[in-house]
Amino acid sequence: MKIRLLTLAAAAAFAFPAQAQDTTPKPAAKAAGTAVAKPAAGPVATVNGTAIPRARMEFLLRQQAARGTPENEQTRAALRDDLINREIVAQEAARAGTAKKPDVQLQLDMARQEVLVGAFISEYLRTNAVADADVQKEYDRALAQTGSTEYRARHILLASEDEARKLIAELKKGGKFEDLARKNSKDEGTRERGGDLDWTVPANLEKSFAEAMSRLQKGQISNEPVQTRHGFHIIQLEDTRAVSFPPLAQVRPQIQQRLTRQKVETLIRELRAKAKVE
Repeated sequence: MKIRLLTLAAAAAFAFPAQAQDTTPKPAAKAAGTAVAKPAAGPVATVNGTAIPRARMEFLLRQQAARGTPENEQTRAALRDDLINREIVAQEAARAGTAKKPDVQLQLDMARQEVLVGAFISEYLRTNAVADADVQKEYDRALAQTGSTEYRARHILLASEDEARKLIAELKKGGKFEDLARKNSKDEGTRERGGDLDWTVPANLEKSFAEAMSRLQKGQISNEPVQTRHGFHIIQLEDTRAVSFPPLAQVRPQIQQRLTRQKVETLIRELRAKAKVE
C-alpha cells in the first residue's frame, strides 16, 4: 500500500520554478554577533480586502528549501507573486461558484483527507523511526539468506516424473541439454534459451530445486527428477562463482525505505483490525 504525502502545488500557469537560481549580489559576511534580519511580520499581501497569511509563505519556503532552492529575496518575491495569483484566482472561483460543483467538493474532501493521512503518517514515522540497528539486522539477514555462492544452471521443466526420467535417460546417452530443453521444456521463460536460468542464488529458488542444484558439480546433470510446485525438473549446473554483495553503505537508503514502508503497512493493518468495516 502506498501512502502519498500531499504537497501544495500551484496550477501550471502559476507554478513556482523549482530550479530558480539566486542571481542577487551576495552581501559580505557579517561579523560574529551581528543579528540576522527577521522576516517581516503580518500578511504577505492583501487582495481585495482578504489578507494572505504569512504562514503560507513560510510553508512554501520550507517546501522549496527541501528541493534545494535558496531562501533569499528573489525566492520570497516569486512566492509572494504566486500566492497573490492563487488568491486572485481562488476569489474568482468562489464568485463563479466553482466550489459548489460536486466534483470540486469531492476533490477538496479527498485532498483534506490526504493531508490528514500524510500528517498522521509523518508524525508516526517521526516517533517510530527506523533505527540503525534495524537496518543492520535486515542487512545481515539478507547477507545470510543470499549466501556466499552464486549459481548458473539450466533446467528442463516437465509435467510428469515419467517424462523427466525418459529425458534423463536421453541425456545419459549423449543428448544435448539445450536442444532437449528447447524441444520439451514447459517453462516458456527459459525454453528458447535452452533452459538457461542465468546467475542466481539459492534463496531465489524453491527449496527442493535449490538443494538439488547446490549438490551438483560443475557440468553435472541431476540423476533424479526434482519436483516443485511447477512440475518436475532436470537440472544441469554450468558454473558457480562467489557472490558480490554490496556494502551496507551502498544499500542503506533502500533498506531504510523498505523498513519504513513495512512500518506504515503494519500500522495500517493494526488500525484496520480495530476498525469496524461493513
